[in-house]
Amino acid sequence: MNGPKVIFEIPLFGGIKVTESIVNMWIIMAVLVLVSIWLTKGLKVRNPSRKQLVVEKIVTMLNNLVKDNMGNGYLSFAPYIGTLFALSIFGSLSSLMTMRPYTADLSVILSWTIVTFLMIQANNIKHNGVGGWLKSFTQPVAFITPLNIISEIANPISMTFRHFGNIAAGLVITSLVYGGLASLSAAVLAWVPDSFLAAIPIFQVGIPAVLSIYFDLFTSFLQAYIICMLTMVFVQSSGK
Repeated sequence: MNGPKVIFEIPLFGGIKVTESIVNMWIIMAVLVLVSIWLTKGLKVRNPSRKQLVVEKIVTMLNNLVKDNMGNGYLSFAPYIGTLFALSIFGSLSSLMTMRPYTADLSVILSWTIVTFLMIQANNIKHNGVGGWLKSFTQPVAFITPLNIISEIANPISMTFRHFGNIAAGLVITSLVYGGLASLSAAVLAWVPDSFLAAIPIFQVGIPAVLSIYFDLFTSFLQAYIICMLTMVFVQSSGK
């Protein structure tokens, strides 16, 4: 409710605060790296294992997603899109493991969209040159150049708040529901004299699970998919 907690502070440059969002992201990244090493170990050309078949299926699906939305010329972006999706989905689902999702931290999502913004500009320059990139801000008429610049800057900002807002809202609503159900349990069971039941938040059992299906599962997958789709669309359109 009050943002990520500061876990420790590095005594450099006046103190660098390391929050639980950073620590949780390090943990998720370490797990993803270890799982990736395990999945890609012992690959074979003939008689592949079931593990290898699963990996090949995932890679094929990712490549097809990028080709369908960006074209064959953008297949090199597949690793970035896959990494972005993995960090987003597992970061949001980490709440199921009692971790605070780092995707509910504005600075985390903003850092992703800044990378996407730089990729968009770099792709524009690659296909159109510096002159064509500058000229694109004056299209279709020169006097709307300021609006084009604002629109270009607004893209990563809108992506950031769309993703962050949905995950953070789910975190806040779930916390409020848990707190409200605990208070309701205490009020209902207050009439039970000297009983251990009065200390048990019985109304927290079952009801939050329904919210978890939406906020922890559906919203997590949806936001990961949306940010990847927007990244592909914006990058691909910048090369025209």
